[in-house]
Amino acid sequence: MANSPQAKKRARQNERRFAVNKARRSRIRTYLRAVEEAIASGDKDAAAAALKAAQPELMRGVTKGVYHKNTAARKVSRLAARVKALA
Repeated sequence: MANSPQAKKRARQNERRFAVNKARRSRIRTYLRAVEEAIASGDKDAAAAALKAAQPELMRGVTKGVYHKNTAARKVSRLAARVKALA
């Protein structure tokens, strides 16, 4: 348990950051799920559009510190390859 005023403040800040980051992660996952569903349906145009919408969200997650840049780049790369592979 935090005892000093500084530790108590840090605990409050951590709670707020956790809530914000959790919302960001959830939002990004929603975009990624849309891409996955479009790929599963086999609709290349819808998948490409969903990927185009998801990419900036993922990169925003990088700038906000939710994801590491290599993680986001890997996710985008793998999704792009799967979208490209659709007939």
